[in-house]
Amino acid sequence: MTNGNGWTGPVLVTGTDTEVGKTVVTAAIAAAAQAAGLRVAVVKPGQTGTATGDPGDVDSVTRLAAPLTGRTLASYPDPLAPLAAARVAELEPLELYTAVDAIREEADKHDLVLVEGAGGLLVPMGLRPSGEPWTVADLAVSLGAPAVVVARAGLGTLNHTALTLEALERRAIPAGVVIGAWPAEPELVHWLNLSDLVPNLLGAVPMGAGGMDPGVFRRSAPGWLTPALYGVLDDWRAWAEEIS
Repeated sequence: MTNGNGWTGPVLVTGTDTEVGKTVVTAAIAAAAQAAGLRVAVVKPGQTGTATGDPGDVDSVTRLAAPLTGRTLASYPDPLAPLAAARVAELEPLELYTAVDAIREEADKHDLVLVEGAGGLLVPMGLRPSGEPWTVADLAVSLGAPAVVVARAGLGTLNHTALTLEALERRAIPAGVVIGAWPAEPELVHWLNLSDLVPNLLGAVPMGAGGMDPGVFRRSAPGWLTPALYGVLDDWRAWAEEIS
């Protein structure tokens, strides 16, 4: 849904792959939406790799953007897809409708609920009541939620992004793209990819943004995103040249 300006309710944040910048993009959207006066929650259905003791993704988003609510539904020690991590650790996998109910509960109390997936769109997240695996795409369908696809800037991104958008379109899930890490010194391939992605582009976050001072991050985030995600960005080339 939209409130006449940007997306509201549950919004899925997925990626073309792992390590593409989903967490920092989630934080940027949260920061921009809060600057616009929205009550924002961030939900991570399945966090993996917790055996290292490092902060989880919700902890990182909270540090950068300080959303009203941050919530992780299930955590597993091994750095694997959530369903595989649950099996290896002999822990209960997350059930689809448990996740749906938890996200709807937050949507009743917030204007925007950002739901950060794990890896790409079709990574197995947990199990349905029938025992079949479910994915972030299934979660989006169950929630009736749009999706933000976080993509790389470099070589290979056009194919991966097109495949992800096609999978979303087949499920009638509205979607847009955010570049997760725009390089400080873009090369020709980055400029060409930017031009090709513009019709679906909702934003682009500069490389290294996750290491910014949180106050600087929050003030900067609206400039990385279009109005659909509560930003002010409307000139891609001027933006990219400014931060390069």
